[in-house]
Formats: sequence, structure tokens, C-alpha cells
Amino acid sequence: MPVANLVLICLSVFALLCATIPYLRAEGWWVRGFDFPRLQFAVFSAAMLVVDLWLLDFSSNWAWSAIAASLLALGIELWWILPFTRLARKEVVDHRPGSEGESLSVMTANVLQTNQNRDDFLKIVFDTQPDILVALETDGKWQATLDILEQEHGYHHTAKCPLDNLYGLLVYSRLSFENTRIQYLVEDGVPSAHTLARLPSGQAVRMHFIHPAPPSPSENTESSERDAELTMVGKSVSHSTVPAIVTGDLNDVAWSTTTRLFRRASGMRDVRIGRGMFNTFHANYWFLRWPLDHLFCSKHFELAEMRRLPKYGSDHFSMFVKLVLTQRDSNKEEPLKADEDDRQLMQEKLEDENVSPNDVHQPDR
Repeated sequence: MPVANLVLICLSVFALLCATIPYLRAEGWWVRGFDFPRLQFAVFSAAMLVVDLWLLDFSSNWAWSAIAASLLALGIELWWILPFTRLARKEVVDHRPGSEGESLSVMTANVLQTNQNRDDFLKIVFDTQPDILVALETDGKWQATLDILEQEHGYHHTAKCPLDNLYGLLVYSRLSFENTRIQYLVEDGVPSAHTLARLPSGQAVRMHFIHPAPPSPSENTESSERDAELTMVGKSVSHSTVPAIVTGDLNDVAWSTTTRLFRRASGMRDVRIGRGMFNTFHANYWFLRWPLDHLFCSKHFELAEMRRLPKYGSDHFSMFVKLVLTQRDSNKEEPLKADEDDRQLMQEKLEDENVSPNDVHQPDR
């Protein structure tokens, strides 16, 4: 067999491995890392399929095996990422301008703790004018900058936990907050915030702001801590008696098994589905981007606006989402449902870290 053909066959098999490794339930960082670049692997698989068809000898069984591997790899990758394109049906419907409803806008930003461009970030906040700003990776220096929002710009309701370990969290809101609590759900030093926001009408909205640590060789070598936090928040929200929103940097991509498990646990909807990937990381490398910063909402909302905001020095883009709370039951698309296997996997995730959904603060109770 010519060396060139052998190389093509090996690359096609590699594409298939990249597509199938995430199906392993192993929580090691190197396994879970294959969840992230599915778009890039899809492009690679498509390129391999074209090259295989162009260069390989169809009379060889090995050639057909390589073509089949590339085609299967492409099919698997597309199955995961196509919901996050305009080809899919929207899970949260568009709000019709002029129709009834009360709006709520959220800007979620992982600012990068070492980023010095704080004034550039503030300019984006002033231009965007969100009702609620969620700023992650924020330390005392970032708080000193952002407190101007509280002092001079009407963001009088806050949840603050500045830290210098890359997991600081600052929330500023023009909507009133009630029963707010900062918690360390799974790991010391990794906070989350939980509160009840009040719209001007008095309607309550339960809100959770989270930033679990990622699986990586420099932090958690396994994904169990992140997975447990997402699972416990998801199961807690599923019991909410009021409209609910979960937002933050999940350190997980929208199409991963864990994020899908969160959606099954919570019954919440992903505003991205049917609209696009809105990749937020890495801001500095266009060819290595995926969606890490998320907003999920309950069935009570329609989407008025969603934007990825300009660069300002962070390794993340910020996201702006404007929702409208309506009395209509307009979201006909059913959310993901948990089956028995899902429930068993959720229980395993929680037991791995010895946590419970009851540990999550429920501000509506």
C-alpha cells in the first residue's frame, strides 16, 4: 500500500476516534476535552472525506473503510452541532415586537482576571445597558472598577464575591434582588450566586449565576466537580415554582453530554438552539472557538435579542440576552426529557462529589 494512502486511512480513522471518544463516560480531562472542538473536527472530517474520495483507489477495501470512517465521523459531529445552527427549530421562540410581555436583559462576561482593559469593558456595559450584569473572574481590582455601576448608574442590587483565584463573581442589577445567597456548592473557592429578581410588575424570576471549574491538567484532572455542580443546579431548578434563568461560564460546550444532562435535569431551554453557536471562547483565536458562556431559561420566556459583544481584552466574548416574560404558552418545542439512564447518570454525578440538589439555595422558597 502506498505511504500516502496509509496516511489518509490513518487520518480518517483518527477523525472517527475524535468523534466517538466523547461517548465514553470517563471523566478524565483528556477525554472530556474532545467534547469541545466538534465544529473543528467536523471540518476536519469533511476535508478527509473529500480527500479520500479524490485520491483513494476505490478498488481497495481499505479505501472504502477510510471513506466510511470519514463519513461516519462527519455524521456524528453534525448530529451534535446542527441543533446550534439555523437549520434547527428554535427551542425559545422569538418575541414579536409590540406584543405583550415584560423584558429582562442579562449580560454575562468572563472578563479575564488579569485583563487591564477595564474601561473598555465598562464602555460595552454602558452601550449595552443590561438589566443585570454577571461578571466572572473578578477580583478586588475589578470590583473597584465596576462598583461605579452601583454608585452612579442604578445597579443598586448586587451579589459580590471577588476572589483572586480566577473564580471571583460580581453581579450588578437594576432589578431588585431578594433572598440572595453566595454558595460554594462543590468546591471551596468556586462560588455561585442564587437570588430572586423582581421585575417592575412585581413578578419574581429565580436566577442562578454559576462558574464551575473545568476539567484540565492544571485544575481538576476530572470533570466530576463541574458535572456535579451542573447536575445539582439543574435538578434544583426543575422544582422551581416561578420562571427561572441559569447563566454563566459553564466551562462546558452547549452540545456536550453534561450540558445536555443539565437540560434534561432542569427542563430548561437553550436560547442558542435554532439560532447559532455564538462561540464565546477563545476570543483571540478564530479557529479555536466554541460556546462556553450560556443562558438557559424556563418555558415562560421568549427571546427578544441575543448578541455576542465586541472584544475588550478578555479571552472570552461577552453575551447579551434580552428575554420577554409573557403569559402565552408560545414555546411549543418540548425540552429534553430525562430517561432512566439519565437519572442514573445524574445520581452518579452527585454521589461522586457527595452533594445534593437540596444543597442549592432556592430563593423562591
